[in-house]
Amino acid sequence: MYKLVKPFFFSMEPETAHYTVTSGLKNFLKVWGAKKILEAAFSYADPSLEREVFGLKFKNPVGLAAGFDKNAEYIHEMAALGFGFVEIGTVTPRPQPGNDKPRMFRLTKDEALINRMGFNNQGVDVAALRLKYFTDRNGLIIGGNIGKNKTTPNEDAVSDYIICFDKLFDVVDYFVVNVSSPNTPGLRDLQEKEPLKHILNTLQKRNEGHEKPKPILLKIAPDLTDSQLDDIIEIVIDTKIAGVIATNTTINREGLKSESSLLKESGGLSGKPLSVRSTEVIHYLSEKSGKAFPIIGVGGIHSSADALSKMQAGASLVQVYTGMIYEGPQLIKAICKRLINKK
Repeated sequence: MYKLVKPFFFSMEPETAHYTVTSGLKNFLKVWGAKKILEAAFSYADPSLEREVFGLKFKNPVGLAAGFDKNAEYIHEMAALGFGFVEIGTVTPRPQPGNDKPRMFRLTKDEALINRMGFNNQGVDVAALRLKYFTDRNGLIIGGNIGKNKTTPNEDAVSDYIICFDKLFDVVDYFVVNVSSPNTPGLRDLQEKEPLKHILNTLQKRNEGHEKPKPILLKIAPDLTDSQLDDIIEIVIDTKIAGVIATNTTINREGLKSESSLLKESGGLSGKPLSVRSTEVIHYLSEKSGKAFPIIGVGGIHSSADALSKMQAGASLVQVYTGMIYEGPQLIKAICKRLINKK
């Protein structure tokens, strides 16, 4: 079914296509019986798919990566497509428009995207309010991906993360600290050892002040060296955060087949070209740490085999985004079936 409508969506500018699809889904679900139709087509439930990771019970291990639902607008729709968990954001304390358009580009020859969205979002207050009134969770786990505003200097970044953490605490199940997007100037500098430890330790201290602390994860870039990954392992263990999401988008452009004009566009690359590197990072973190913490694998998952390879490398859960754009929402069901059969 998706193959029939994909050329229509791919004829649109990528950001326009995104809002056309999501608004269409939202309107479709207002029709009586539409939810059952979507669930029958795309969802797959089986007790063997359940996973308990960092103290949370996931009905299946396939999640929606951050960036698709920045403002917690489409959780109901994503749940109907069969996701076991949805990560909203990245949200920032104050609303911000993001970078100038165009800011998303399809590399169809590489089955990839380049985006330089720049944390465009309506602000943490809007996301928190929407989540407060989303009560029909039915076992769906919701994560909150948090970042800093573009105008906040790095030395004050921890304050932005605290604001987002506090405002989302009662409405999300876990947190993701995003210091790895290439689209906010200087953000990746916060992946360095000392500033990163400061942010994570501060959030953990705040977390421990709650009767039931929430899991805090760190999302890292695929462009880190082995020595930087060693630092990440040390930081995760020292700060006692719950785990890592590997990986965000890459700034690497090696080996791509698309037009040179597209390859010159700045921003983070996602999709198939990221698959091997993200799996390498997962494997390195898992083996070098002695499987000391859970890893959510994301990056270049376009098939059930891609998802299985991430899990074989050490991921406990996986997330998709670009793969769903190219392959369609049936990818979620295909992954779940493959994880049951593992053939």
